[in-house]
Amino acid sequence: MFIAFAVKIPLFPFHLWLPHAHVEASTATSILLAALMLKLGGYGVLKFMLPLFNIEVHLFFRPFALLICLLGIVYGGVTALRQVDLKRQIAFSSVSHMSFATLGIFTFLEVGAKGAMYLMLSHGLTSAALFYLVGVLSERYHTRSIIAYGGLMGVMPLFSFFLLVASLANIGFPGTSGFLPEVLVLMAVLSMSPLVLLPTLLGMILTTASTLVLLLRLLFGHVKTLYSQSSFSDITRLECFILGFLSFWLIVLGLFDFLKMDTDSVLLQINSSIYLN
Repeated sequence: MFIAFAVKIPLFPFHLWLPHAHVEASTATSILLAALMLKLGGYGVLKFMLPLFNIEVHLFFRPFALLICLLGIVYGGVTALRQVDLKRQIAFSSVSHMSFATLGIFTFLEVGAKGAMYLMLSHGLTSAALFYLVGVLSERYHTRSIIAYGGLMGVMPLFSFFLLVASLANIGFPGTSGFLPEVLVLMAVLSMSPLVLLPTLLGMILTTASTLVLLLRLLFGHVKTLYSQSSFSDITRLECFILGFLSFWLIVLGLFDFLKMDTDSVLLQINSSIYLN
């Protein structure tokens, strides 16, 4: 059951189908795949796999699950950093984020599970916005290569604004929907060994670096020759409405804690876990 859900999430090394699927899929299919279908794997772990077996079974296999999650976090960040195709970059970033969410589940703490659920919700909105933005570029210029773009801030200001909001949410910037779930999962990871915390932080740094490098290449610098030979245009009203709707929830979910979690009880739970270990 774990392998089946690991393929669906996907976790390393069962992730190889995801970048190829995104590259071949249309924009709408990529949005549906990243925003909804990947989350079914995490839902299956929480809803079916964990309740079916007792805690002794889960504790026996937890080191194996944690190892796979940590490998996925680091590998996804490293691989996303070296991608040239925009869709593949977002796909490997999704592998890292979903591995991070699954890590929160396998801490077996309430704060970790809630952080994982919140992260999957946030990632669904963030990945939908990012893939839609890539679809906007691909529709206008018929290429997804990062090296073909540059200086979009000057020629597509509205597009650049929505890309900035979605990218900040993707790296967990404070005030966006990605910040709170990452804090909750890290609070749960703190109750475990530093051998788990350090690779987690390394993977978060790599994922952040890949997103910021993408922003620097696309939005800043000189306008590429491609644009001087093309009739470029900013996003339309319909595209602005869709991206505005997604950006609204990315900010609202970052400003309000809809899980209504009591911080004192969370810290007490973590301290109790440390004591029991």
